[in-house]
Amino acid sequence: MLTVDDLKNIRGRKVLVRVDFNVPIKEGVIRDDNRIVAALPTIQKLISKNAKVILFSHLGKVSYKLSEEEIEAAKKKNDLAPVAVRLGELLGKEVAFCPVTRGEELTNAVAALKMGDVLLVQNTRYEKGEEKNDPEIASIWASLGDAYVMDAFGSAHRAHASTYGVPSILKEAGKQVAVGYLVEKEVSALTRCVDVAESDRPYVAILGGFKVSDKIKVIDSLLKKCDKILIGGAMAYTFVKALGGQTGNSPVEDDQLEYARNCYESAKGRILLPVDSVVANGFEDWTEKKVCKSKKIPEGFQGLDVGPKTMKKYAKEIKKAKMVFWNGPLGVFEQEAFQAGTKAVCEAVKAIPNSFTVCGGGDSAAAIKEFGYADSFSHVSTGGGASLEMIENDGHLPGIDIIR
Repeated sequence: MLTVDDLKNIRGRKVLVRVDFNVPIKEGVIRDDNRIVAALPTIQKLISKNAKVILFSHLGKVSYKLSEEEIEAAKKKNDLAPVAVRLGELLGKEVAFCPVTRGEELTNAVAALKMGDVLLVQNTRYEKGEEKNDPEIASIWASLGDAYVMDAFGSAHRAHASTYGVPSILKEAGKQVAVGYLVEKEVSALTRCVDVAESDRPYVAILGGFKVSDKIKVIDSLLKKCDKILIGGAMAYTFVKALGGQTGNSPVEDDQLEYARNCYESAKGRILLPVDSVVANGFEDWTEKKVCKSKKIPEGFQGLDVGPKTMKKYAKEIKKAKMVFWNGPLGVFEQEAFQAGTKAVCEAVKAIPNSFTVCGGGDSAAAIKEFGYADSFSHVSTGGGASLEMIENDGHLPGIDIIR
């Protein structure tokens, strides 16, 4: 793949950059600008090369199955204008903003750019055809640029107009398409988790989250690569029930019991399940909390975190590892009473500084940031869904493959 460093003769040229500015905004105020900050190195590099930088990003969701009034409300809520202001502050220079995604106003905004200028285009999801990779809107956007840079890893698993259609058109026209620094770093780290070197063994994966059905493909893929898979979160109780345990009121996917049983048996000891759990008599308004065996959770109680014996057992496995991939917290980390299991993973990773450790984005990334462990990992992915799909698909994602 070409990287942003490989782009040639882009002085004065228009470079389209797909970034991930899908940041939390409430009443026009950005609550977390990490994704904007993550895009700065690529943008600054292009500015230093005197390119004309045109940024595209989505923000939130806009459902076109709703009424016209509801669609307009969703667009207003997901307006990228505040992001242009914040990006300008971070870059120390004005960032132009185009409030529309096509038409004369957009072409004029692009034409007005001087070398080193930056333009942020309105939310790509203002276009109904964005998520369908509509050739019309892809063609409109592609016509604006002389080169393309993919730096939105969190959207690389989606073959949308801005992530797949545009680079396809430019590539076919013989124009340069490349990845930015953020995507380059993500691909490097996650490829290492896919193409496993013997020097990175033992390789331990930690999987949490709510549903087994969300993780079937990644479990199957990791079983071909990992030495051990440690299961936590609500998904663990589907495995426990499949093996004959009593799970009380814990969430269980009954339609996944056969898969869980077959998966566990075929792993031949490489899948570890919680031996004990922190349970409570409710999810939020609970009045009683206790620790019990994971296979003997009483009726009226549900598992909300792994127990102390499991924490010790999992920490022992993690500390043996030369490489770790983690996606999904081990408990309901949003509640202080059920954070211990997730924190135990963080502590175990911190204790193996000479190993290669990857946090696969999503809730686990939110947890390590909240608990202050982000610097304890070799790599923290910016895309939970994308990192999982990259593992599932042996290193392939549509938005990356089109650049290759």
